[in-house]
Amino acid sequence: MKKVILTFIAIAFLGTFSCDDEFTTNPRLNVEDLDTYFLEEANVETAIIGIYDLMQHNYSRDWHSAYFVKLLPGDDANAAGGNSGDQQQLQDIDDYTDVSSSNASIASIWDLFYRTIALSNLVIENIKDSSLSNKDRALAEAKFMRAWCFFELTTMFGDIPLRLTVPEVAEDFGLAKSPRSAVYAQIESDLTDAIASLPDKAALSDNFRVSKGTAEALMGKVLVFQEKYSEAIPHFQSVISNAAHDLEPNPADVWSINNEFGIESLFELGFVSTTARDWGNIAWGGRNESNLHIQLMGPRGDGIFDLTGTGLLNGWGFNLPTAKLASAFDAAGDVNRKAATLMTEAELIAAGGAVDPSAATGGSIWDYEGAIRIKYATKAEDTSPGGVRELNYSTNFRLFRYAEVLLLAAEAYNQAGQDSNARTELNKVRNRAGLADVSATLSGTDLFEAIVSEKFLELAHEGQRFWDLVRWGRASTELSGTGYTSTNDLFPIPITEIDKNSELTVADQNPGY
Repeated sequence: MKKVILTFIAIAFLGTFSCDDEFTTNPRLNVEDLDTYFLEEANVETAIIGIYDLMQHNYSRDWHSAYFVKLLPGDDANAAGGNSGDQQQLQDIDDYTDVSSSNASIASIWDLFYRTIALSNLVIENIKDSSLSNKDRALAEAKFMRAWCFFELTTMFGDIPLRLTVPEVAEDFGLAKSPRSAVYAQIESDLTDAIASLPDKAALSDNFRVSKGTAEALMGKVLVFQEKYSEAIPHFQSVISNAAHDLEPNPADVWSINNEFGIESLFELGFVSTTARDWGNIAWGGRNESNLHIQLMGPRGDGIFDLTGTGLLNGWGFNLPTAKLASAFDAAGDVNRKAATLMTEAELIAAGGAVDPSAATGGSIWDYEGAIRIKYATKAEDTSPGGVRELNYSTNFRLFRYAEVLLLAAEAYNQAGQDSNARTELNKVRNRAGLADVSATLSGTDLFEAIVSEKFLELAHEGQRFWDLVRWGRASTELSGTGYTSTNDLFPIPITEIDKNSELTVADQNPGY
């Protein structure tokens, strides 16, 4: 997906996020008049691409990506990095220590999700009554994106301001929190509209765009998170019965550069390696067409990890697998999927590489528990020799994929008392991993345990684990001894939001912060 810089995007940002009066009195430069901008179909299309662009920025913003922030509290990865103080705000999230309303990474994802919502609202408000030929499709995409952002926000922050319009003046910015139930209701409403007007995946004109199946899958997930299992099942059935969706043949195929926007992908953010980024033109904290976050997560160089024989390049050392995850793969006899997810030290050495803890600060590798990550790895084939290689990874982020739908469907069937159907969907994921079917008599709680274990392995390093543990009531058990407390079930509302939102006070902060 090529990124499009929108001249009018500043209107949404200034009109929604500024707290002073300047934006209501000073003329705006280099922007088009909204009264006429959305009268053109091409402009509407540009605005929709801009929403995808904001989503890309949020999930890959160097030290503050939504991808990494969602992942950190789980037990499948450690923050790692150069030392215990490297990017302190990330270490705090990972270790459940000193997480505050001033955490820069948490504030960044909050801000960027709301910026994406603001642009979605801008599109919806300005085209809902138009007669443009692309109106229905554009409204559907904007509403899907708004629903996605609200779901991410309410999952991570609980009750949140439910912004459905673009404030006209600064005084309109004040908005109280809405309960999670109201947020879910809005998400469901938006997804209902999206499902009605989005095309099937097989009919997409651009492979990066969301489809009807994407919206139906998200609707099912949202319903499962509310424990509305029977209501979720028909949505999953619709996705599963559609031949446009399926699993890639092998676990490693999911992450291959040759299978970007592939048959397993439901929502994927694209990046390219052709922009020749170097130390002089990289946009720190800004938008890059390449995925800088891959470099952030590569095994650290400086003589620590010798990656000879692996096809990987050194990175900056963040996001290392936990020993718990590696052991879980071994306990399951899960060889193929493990190889597509992580590489143990013994396997690295066998490939021709080496690990030298003495080269690390203090003689030990921070947060290293005996394995490096292969999923979203620093693969030499995924970057370009143009510019600086470590700044030009083209690796796409697969935010939502068919395997997760199958596991969500298995959970919904199990909780609705349809264990035979639950086993069917669970076994599809297991078989792709090279594992045998679960016992035909496995049912009830035991079957649910198998689904939980399978999801840990299948979705490792994809940012789902912690939020599942929270909704299942398992966080205190699975994270025992890590420093976790129930306060960590939600992130704190950023202090910047409380300061600028006249309808919020410190009393509205999430418990414990």
